[in-house]
Amino acid sequence: MEIIILIAVGMLASLCGAIAGLGGGFIMVPILALMYVIPVSDISGTSMAVLFVSAISSTIAYAGQKRIDYRSGLTFAVAMIPGSILGAWTTGVIENRVFFVSLGIFLVLMAISINFKPKKSRDGFLKPNVSRSLLDASGQRHEYSFNMTFAAVVAFFVGFLSSLFGIGGGSVMVPTMILFLAFPPHIATATSMFSILLSAFVGTVSHAVLGHVMWDKFIWLAIGALAGGQIGARVASKIPAIAVVRVLSVCLLIAAVRLMFKG
Repeated sequence: MEIIILIAVGMLASLCGAIAGLGGGFIMVPILALMYVIPVSDISGTSMAVLFVSAISSTIAYAGQKRIDYRSGLTFAVAMIPGSILGAWTTGVIENRVFFVSLGIFLVLMAISINFKPKKSRDGFLKPNVSRSLLDASGQRHEYSFNMTFAAVVAFFVGFLSSLFGIGGGSVMVPTMILFLAFPPHIATATSMFSILLSAFVGTVSHAVLGHVMWDKFIWLAIGALAGGQIGARVASKIPAIAVVRVLSVCLLIAAVRLMFKG
């Protein structure tokens, strides 16, 4: 029964994470915390390892849809990597209650704010210094401009938060990309998963070296995540952009409640 539950948890987390570009850790971490009496570091490390597998599955699907901004994604990932290493090292040191509640409040604010973004804006927060024009597999062209320096700073902290709690940096990166960097929602979710794939690899290795990954549970969670990532990415491609924003908002609110409850 435990194996079936773990597979189901991995599939659900990966499916929801792929649709919203969050990675799924916001579902997996609270469930594992309720299922087992284990150190937070083990929960974070195991969730991060599954997140890596989920990101592989989702990124492959998004690549076929041609919705990944590879240049931006690589830059974000490079900025995330040092944060991922620092987050893995810091796990278990920071006071959990204060951080969980603070992050939960922040996610609530992001969930609300993202719904009020001017729909016709093509320029992100601060003076744009990068412009992108991307043609996806459906023939739709996406054009947007943003400040890469601001994006890189955010990505560093995203990498830190993702590795520290194993919740998936997309819960911060995707809203930031949509709200402050003017990314179209579909491009934001796909590019976020690509960035998470690269940074999650480093985070997983860091956690594994520190002995934070429960490999016996990881195997079953990963099996579910592989299936969920493919399904989620395909479902996301058929959902209108505004619906992606709505799904993202709901996911952020769920994450916020779970984190504050955990705190």
